[in-house]
Amino acid sequence: MNYKEKVKALADKYEKDLHQFLRDMIAIPSTSCEESKLIDRIKAEMTKLEYDEILIDEMGNILGRMGSGPKVIAFDGHIDTVDVGNIDNWTFDPFKGKEDDEYIYGRGASDQEGGFASAVYGAKIMKEAGFLDNHTVWVTGTVQEEDCDGLCWQHILNEKVIEPDFVVSTEPTGLNIYRGQRGRMEILVEVAGTSAHGSAPERGDNAIYKMAKIINELELLNERLRHDDFLGKGTLVVSEIFYSSPSRCAVADGCKISIDRRLTFGETEASAIGEILGLDSVKKFDAKVTMYRYDRPSYTGYHPDVACYFPTWVIPEEHKLCKDFLCAYDYLFEKPALLDKWTFSTNGVAIMGMYDVPCIGFGPGLEEEAHAPNEKIKKSDLTEAAMLYALIPLADKGALCTEN
Repeated sequence: MNYKEKVKALADKYEKDLHQFLRDMIAIPSTSCEESKLIDRIKAEMTKLEYDEILIDEMGNILGRMGSGPKVIAFDGHIDTVDVGNIDNWTFDPFKGKEDDEYIYGRGASDQEGGFASAVYGAKIMKEAGFLDNHTVWVTGTVQEEDCDGLCWQHILNEKVIEPDFVVSTEPTGLNIYRGQRGRMEILVEVAGTSAHGSAPERGDNAIYKMAKIINELELLNERLRHDDFLGKGTLVVSEIFYSSPSRCAVADGCKISIDRRLTFGETEASAIGEILGLDSVKKFDAKVTMYRYDRPSYTGYHPDVACYFPTWVIPEEHKLCKDFLCAYDYLFEKPALLDKWTFSTNGVAIMGMYDVPCIGFGPGLEEEAHAPNEKIKKSDLTEAAMLYALIPLADKGALCTEN
C-alpha cells in the first residue's frame, strides 16, 4: 500500500468521528475569553485519540503532541469564534452543529474549528500510518485570536511553550495553499473642542466638525496607499466614531474615531501613523493619533497588554515549505495547487510577522464564510485537509516527490 492509499484508508476510518467532533465543538459557544468548556471537549478528544502529550498553557491554549522526532511541526487552529450577530439573519440554530450529506453548519464551522478538527485527526492519521519517525507534531488549539490575532502565539513563543521549526495555519483557504497576508493596525484619532449651548453654536468649537474634515482627508488617503503585486493594496477605513458633549443641546467638546488599517508589504507601524499625522487637518486641529492596546484577560486569568499592531508577513514562493506543500498537494490530489494569500488576518502575524518562524496556510472552508450568518463547511474538505496534513512529515523529508 502506498502513502496515498494508507492516508485515504485511515481518513475513511475516522471520517465520521471527525464530523462528530466538529459538530460537538460548534455546539459549545466559544467567543474570545469564553473558551474553557471547548478546551475541555478538545482535551477529551485528544485523550481518546491517544495523543502522546496534552498541555494547557498559562494563557489557556491547548497543545497536543504526536511523535518525538527531532523536527518540530505545529498545526495551528484558533478555537474561539466571533458571536453570531443578528440571530434573525440565521436560518438555523448556529450552535446545533447541523449536518446534511454535504455540509456541517454553525458558528465556527469554517472559521475555524473545522481546520482545527482536521488537524487533530490529521495528526492521528500520520501517527497510525507510521509517518512520524523524524518528526514531533503539535496541534495547537489557540484562544483569543478573534479578539487579538497572534496574541496566543506571542505567549507560546515568548514562553517557549513549544519551539516549532515551522507552523501550518489551518485557517480556511478553500484547500488552496496560502503564503502570506496583509498586516493590520487598530488606530485611534482624537480631537478636542469646546462646548457651548446648542442655541448659540458660534460660542463653541465643535469637535465633530473638526473630525469630519479629518475623515474626508482619510478617505482620500486610502486611495493613494501603497500597492504590492502579491498582497495588493494597503487600506484604511473609519470603523467607529464616538463623541462627548454635555447634552444633545450642546456643541460637542470631543470626538474620536477608530481606524482599521490594513498594511501591505513594505508598510509599517511607523509609516501608517506618520501618514495620518501628516494630514493637513490632523495638524491644524492638533489631533492625537495613537494605537489601541489589548489587555482583556483570558479565561484562565492570564492578563496581556499588547499593542494592536499585527505585522504583514509573506513566505517566499521558492521557500522549501511552499515547495513541500505543492508537492504533497500534487501527490495527493493529482492536480496543481493555487498558491495565494488571505484577505483577512491570522495568527501568522505573530508566528512569522513578529518571530520569523516559517508559516504556511492550508485549511478547509472558505474565507467568505468567516463571521457570516449561516456559516458552513464542506465535509469533504475536512477529510481532504486531514489527509494532506498527514502527509506533511513525509513531504518535509523529501519522501513524496519520489514516491510512485
